Amino acid sequence: MQINVVLADDEELFRVGMSHILSKDEEIKILYEASNGQELIDYLEQSELLPDIIIMDIKMPELNGVEATKTIHKEYPEISIIALTTYNTRPFIRNMIHVGASGYLVKNSPTKKVIHTIKQVYYNGFYYDKLVIDAIKGLQNLSNKNEARTIFDDEFITAREKEVLELICRQCTSQEIADRLFISKRTVEVHRKNLLNKTGVKNIAGLVIFALHNNLVPPIIMD
Repeated sequence: MQINVVLADDEELFRVGMSHILSKDEEIKILYEASNGQELIDYLEQSELLPDIIIMDIKMPELNGVEATKTIHKEYPEISIIALTTYNTRPFIRNMIHVGASGYLVKNSPTKKVIHTIKQVYYNGFYYDKLVIDAIKGLQNLSNKNEARTIFDDEFITAREKEVLELICRQCTSQEIADRLFISKRTVEVHRKNLLNKTGVKNIAGLVIFALHNNLVPPIIMD
């Protein structure tokens, strides 16, 4: 039995190295290497032979791993996805599992563990190690669904919250934001509180730094 695998990662050196390592196992065949989520989707749309498993990075240009996983899970449910990324915190693990990943690995995982995970996912449908199990405990019962989302999830911050966030970064007061968006000052304060909760920062300065660091707002040109 041969396991057909596609790699999706924007780091060429990592893709080449991973392809070389995995290809040494006689059960694994690398079908394709994509540099981003959109290239991966395009490949699947025109491919006659679909992969059994996709090894998916999270942070990629054009279309990130979370959004690519959503699309693939919906359009190609027969394809299993394993996240292989540098992000090893609970929100990122929960986010990928929530949108359809069957396994989750960090990039410093031993080669044997990566191969073991691929085979477990192929033969059993999923593979969750202790890190993943601890992260997703209670996932189905979360009252705050944002705990299953991250900045790479388009649903992490709403369109209105992005508008408020951009104006906060432009140093607008709550009243100025309210006037510009034609909403009440109290509504602005609710959005501000939600943004603080979602991002996990403690104050407005931290919120601005978080927004700029993660490209959640366009480049700021002060009014």
